[in-house]
This record gives sequence, structure tokens and C-alpha cells, in this order.
Amino acid sequence: MDSFTLAMLASVCVYLGTGWYAGRRVRHLDDYYVAGRNAPTLLILGTLIASFMSTNGFIGEAGMSYSGHGPLIVIMTGVNCMGYIIGALFFGRYLRRSRALTVPAFFGARFGSRRVQGLAGASIVVGLSGYLLAVTWGVALVITQITGINETLAIVLVWLSYTLFTLYSGSKGVILTDTLMFLLFTSVAVLALVFIINANGGWFASVTALADFTAKPDLIAWHGRVGADSNWQTPGDALLWALILGVAWGVVVAVSPWQSSRYLMARSEHVVIRSACGAAITMLLLYLVTTFCAIVVNLSNPDIEPVESVIIWAAMNQVPTVVGALLVCGILAAGLSSASTFLSLVGFSISNDILRLPEGNVRQLRVTRWAMLAIGLIVITLALALPSDIFWITYFAGPLFASSWGAVAFMSIWSRRITEAGAFWGMTAGFVVNVGMNLLAITDLVQWPVIMDPILVGGLASLATVLAVSSVGEVTAEEVDYREALHRLPAEEADPAEVRRTQGWPKAMIAVGLATMTLLYVFYARPYEQANKNTSDPVARHLPLDHAHER
Repeated sequence: MDSFTLAMLASVCVYLGTGWYAGRRVRHLDDYYVAGRNAPTLLILGTLIASFMSTNGFIGEAGMSYSGHGPLIVIMTGVNCMGYIIGALFFGRYLRRSRALTVPAFFGARFGSRRVQGLAGASIVVGLSGYLLAVTWGVALVITQITGINETLAIVLVWLSYTLFTLYSGSKGVILTDTLMFLLFTSVAVLALVFIINANGGWFASVTALADFTAKPDLIAWHGRVGADSNWQTPGDALLWALILGVAWGVVVAVSPWQSSRYLMARSEHVVIRSACGAAITMLLLYLVTTFCAIVVNLSNPDIEPVESVIIWAAMNQVPTVVGALLVCGILAAGLSSASTFLSLVGFSISNDILRLPEGNVRQLRVTRWAMLAIGLIVITLALALPSDIFWITYFAGPLFASSWGAVAFMSIWSRRITEAGAFWGMTAGFVVNVGMNLLAITDLVQWPVIMDPILVGGLASLATVLAVSSVGEVTAEEVDYREALHRLPAEEADPAEVRRTQGWPKAMIAVGLATMTLLYVFYARPYEQANKNTSDPVARHLPLDHAHER
């Protein structure tokens, strides 16, 4: 048994051991659903990042970056990271004030409506089950690539790992392991980048070589690869796609159940805001690291198949064995942490939001666990029966919530005019339009232009429906009272010392952001521009690298 396999086994044992420890500390329904509502900033920050990254960041999006679309991934990430700030300030902290067990339960209480809660719960079951399917494939791919075992056995092992863990530990185990895994894959990704860059001649040599990489032109141009062999014909199309997806995923991180539900576990509203600031800057930096890791591997091997395994190939071929084993463990950790989050939220929604069981610890916990098991069996059946498509299933399932929930979530806090019927039919319209348009595209019946992306059209359909339906209805007194109660600041949140500490986080975020822009200019934009000049200058092309920079 090689070191990579041993490292993976050890990490899974730590993962399961942490779940066992956390499960033993579950005493009440709040412990299982929302981790006792007492999580500090580090745990909320860790679970926000870990539940978002999953295997799509290290596999699906890394494969896109390796293929030539890395700059679009960075642009998209830069836009969607702002969703953390907007979500925390304008939705997350009010969601926490509601003290709901789930996000659909908040919608149900806000509008005094069982059908709104049930619809939101059903969309979680559909959307997150699809996301869970993609993550299952992603983690199985890691295991298959490393160990050589067949895909079927790998899928079964992955399913057993996250299912056994989540059934027992609930949210307490999820946020603990999420944070451990976040610390692991973030630190190892940075370390791996150093070795990968050095293996290809150093930073400036790598940028120069990538700028003139004929096998895949425009690998690090701002728009990435475009043209006949790309998904986008022009730089404008590519940029528009990145911006639309950036906004859509910004709404996702602001209101989606696997992100906003983390705030229900926070110790205070200050923790909500601090963790959002930390998540915004950490996510951007992490994507810069993983994207450039994937791109620069082209210099050593431009023909990796499947492209989603690029980081795994790098772990096995371009870094020291210990670092490679830890990097593989980090990818495995990212996938398992997301899988446990998705499975737990699906189980919570079935028992609490769809079946609406009375709150009784023993019965509700039992039904939740059976629901998780049932959904898990459906997911593993689909994983074994369907061909894997990690990237596109993720980009179908994730932004579904932007179309269905986005308008309703923000208006539930800030609009005096949104009605129960407007919320219900707005959610329905966004869900149906998004799913319908994606199904037409998947079956090749229609090729939607970039400007008519299903996420964008679905979100606009939801907003238009909310406004139209609410205009002919009336808001009840109960809805008015509930909304006004959400806007009353709890006395404990006004502590001056806590306020000062919280104000330091956005200042730090701005400072890191300015430093990042400066470093990108010095270490990416300028050397790339110089390399392009040297490529087009027949005299400079024959000069040594140092003299070419002088010109």
C-alpha cells in the first residue's frame, strides 16, 4: 500500500473519528440541526469555505482552468465572493435572528405558510441531491486515480464514508470536520503551488512560457481560450458568461441553503459578519492558487485525460510525496465535507420542512436519519447508473437556488409588499424556468445564447412573478409583525467592544484586497504583457530572458 493510499485512509479515519466524537455530544435537536447555535468565527468561516469548495473547485473547475478557461474562473470568483458580504449584511444576520432550524423553516415562519416552507424544502432535496451526486463522482475519481480500484467500488466507499458520518453526528460533526479540512486543503494548496511553479522553472519563467504556449493559445489571457474549439466564440461572450455566473453564484453564497444555513449556527451576528468577510477574501485567494496550479501543469503535461484529474496528476508527479499525499487528502476532505453538508441539509428539509413533524427529539431525529439514508441510496444508484459530469451538474444544481430563492430571500427581509402568494409563485417560477431551460439545453433541443443563461432568465422570472402576484394581494398583519421583529437589533449585539472587533474585519478585507490587486499587477499583468511584446518582437525573442525584461 503506497503513501497516497495510506494518507487517504488516515484522513478518512480522522474524519469518522471526529464525527463519532461530535455525535456523542448531541443532546438536543438544536445540537443536531444547528450545532447548538454557539459556533465561533473560525468554525463558521471553515464550514462556509469547505462546503462551497467541494470537489468542483479542485476537480471540475481545475479541469476548466487546465483546459484554458482559468481567467474566467478567477473573474467569476471575484464577483461571486461579494455575495458573502451582501448575504451576511442583508440576509444572514436576520436569518440568525429568526432562530429557525432550517432556511425553509424561516420562509415558512416569515410568510406564515406551510406551502412556502414545503416548496423551499423540496427545492433543497432536488438541488442538493444533484450537487451531492457530482461530489460523489468527484471524490470517487480521486480514489480511482490514486488507488487504481474500479469506479464502482470507489463510489460505494465514498457513499459509506459520508453517509455513516452524517447520520450520526449531524451539524456538530459537519462544522468541526469542515474547519479541519478547510485548514488542511488551504495550507497544502499554497505549498503545492510553490513546488509546481519551481518544477516548471519558477514564477516569471512559467508566466513567459504560458504566454507563448502554442499547444493551448491564450491560456493566461484575460479571456482564456475562445474560438471554434471553445465554449465561447469571442472574448465578449466569455466575459459575459463569467459575469453572469459570478452574479448567480454571488446570490448562491448569499442565500443558498448550504451557505446561509451556516449562519444559523453562529454564536452571534458579529460572528456572521466576521466569517463572511473572512470567507470572501479566503475564497478569492484560494481560487487564485488552485487556478494557477492547474494552468501551469500544462508546461509539464498538456495532454492529461480526463482534464479533471490535473491536480491529482500534479500531486503524484510534481511535488514531494508527502506534500502530494497531503494535497490528495485535501481534495478528498473538500469533497467529503461538502457531501456531509448536502446530505444533512436534505435530511433536515425532508423531516422538518416537507413532512413538518412535531418537534420531538427522538422521533424527528430518527426520521431525519432515515431520510438521509433514503436520499443517499438514490444518489448512489444514480452515481452507478449515469456517466459522470462533475462540472456541468454542479453548475446546474448550485445556481438553481439563485433563480428560485434569490429575489424571495432578500425581499423577505427588505420588502413591505411581498405577499405569501408572491413568495410561493416567485419561487415556483424561478425553479421551473431554470430547470426547464437547462433540460432543453442538456437534451440539445435548444442552445441558449450567453445573455439568456437559465440562471439569469430564471431569476428575472422569479422577480417578475413576485412583483406581479404581490401587487394584487395583501400582506397580513402577522407577516408585518414578523418582519418588523427581524429588524429589531438584539441588545447583546450592541456591545461596543464586539462592534469594534467586527469593524476590524472589513478593514482587513480591504487591505488584503488592495495587496492582492497590487501583487497580481506586478507578478501577472506586467510579466504577461512583457512576454507578449517579446513574442511579437523578432529581436527580443532571441534575447536571453533577463535582457528581454530590460527591453
